[in-house]
Amino acid sequence: MGANKEKNETCGTICLKYLLFTFNFLFWLAGGAVMAVGIWTLVEKSDYISLLSSKIYAVSAYILIMAGVIVMVTGVLGCCATFKEQRRLLRVYFVLLLCIFLLEILAGVLAYIYYQQLNEELKENLRETMVQKYHQPEQDHVTKAVDKLQQEFKCCGSNSSSDWMESVWIRSIKADRRSVPDSCCKNPVIKLCGRRDHPSNIYKVEGGCITKLENFILNHLQIIGAVGVGIACVQIVGMFFTCCLYRSLKSEPY
Repeated sequence: MGANKEKNETCGTICLKYLLFTFNFLFWLAGGAVMAVGIWTLVEKSDYISLLSSKIYAVSAYILIMAGVIVMVTGVLGCCATFKEQRRLLRVYFVLLLCIFLLEILAGVLAYIYYQQLNEELKENLRETMVQKYHQPEQDHVTKAVDKLQQEFKCCGSNSSSDWMESVWIRSIKADRRSVPDSCCKNPVIKLCGRRDHPSNIYKVEGGCITKLENFILNHLQIIGAVGVGIACVQIVGMFFTCCLYRSLKSEPY
């Protein structure tokens, strides 16, 4: 009976080891995906971040990158802990999983908070940023972001193209009698196309760029949230397997 019991325990431990190894491989891939989403947010969409007064959106991306790096390192550590059958390594592995889980909860909470305040922030700040900072000294990053925003989302002005009438740059001689920036034009390669603000020449979108940018950021926050929830669910499974393997192993001296 004792031999059969020991044999069953050994089989159970081996099964747990391979389950945990499979989990760690998937976890490592997931870590790469999390890190990629965070890097994509900062690299590809960094221009739009400069148009936001709040740093929560950028902070959420940095948290994702940090979590992704820790996840990948943890995946490697988990494989080592699994095959070496060392309870000490399993304890470290479990603590790291828990830390990642808490980081993802933090990123999720920040994303949710920002989701709630995004509309008000854009209403209060986007128009002011476009009117006051476009083509102003030491504001090249804002100018680039506004031009990219208007061309990529085919919009003009914060709420409408008429917002540009109050622009510091449009009112100056440097605008060369433009009514709107050339990035508002449907064909911006035409020189000084911003002088003519007719709907046939420039983008006239209901809700302006605020609606377009808000929808973009909300969709991106949903991606961040979905990735975070997916990884968190996987982690719970991993922590369960870790506890099972930890209990199945014989105690080792410290």
